[in-house]
Amino acid sequence: MNVKNYEDVDSWKTVMFLYNAALKEVGTKLEILNDEFQHVHRYNPIEHIKKRIKTPESIVKKLKRQGHESSIENMVKYINDIAGVRLICSFTSDIYRLAEMIGNQSDLKVLSIKDYIKHPKESGYKSYHMLISVPIFLTDSVVDTKVEIQIRTIAMDFWASLEHKIYYKFEGNAPEYISRELKECAKMVSELDDKMLSLNEAILKCLEQAEEESRQLELLTDRDGNPILNE
Repeated sequence: MNVKNYEDVDSWKTVMFLYNAALKEVGTKLEILNDEFQHVHRYNPIEHIKKRIKTPESIVKKLKRQGHESSIENMVKYINDIAGVRLICSFTSDIYRLAEMIGNQSDLKVLSIKDYIKHPKESGYKSYHMLISVPIFLTDSVVDTKVEIQIRTIAMDFWASLEHKIYYKFEGNAPEYISRELKECAKMVSELDDKMLSLNEAILKCLEQAEEESRQLELLTDRDGNPILNE
């Protein structure tokens, strides 16, 4: 798309500046939350953070698919994922923990939530989507700007990435048997996530028991490790 097709090039540049600023704001917040969680709980719920801004060509194509003309007003009103952040977690429990942490940020406003984990798409796609608005403070104004946050596990991201590549090759019209196989793979991914979550919970339980046994042992021995005998 040639930006000269827009009536006001400066407005286009300003809008994209705002989305880039919003992406930086949200990215910094998420990094701080992850660092704080590591500091308090000695654990990072976020494995990776991916950020991206939709290209002008992609924005125009999406507006066209939705039946809207290419304009600044329509872009801001109808395209919610111009600025996007993807959070990759180890376990499904991390997803909801992160969603709660994000929702508790006083300066972020949650506009909508789509839980494709509890309610997967027909294709088998799973992810947790949050549409938020973040205030961007300029020299003379404050502009609330939308950012879409996708939260998913490593396994979900692996499946979604391959599904996107496959459907891109077929221009969205993959043969039925391929769609069927992808759904089967989605089930396997879901089962893997469930097993890994159960395994992690079992490991944490074992560690807690070991720590408790160590504390009890400390109470029964002196500084030299000798047993304390009750008279």
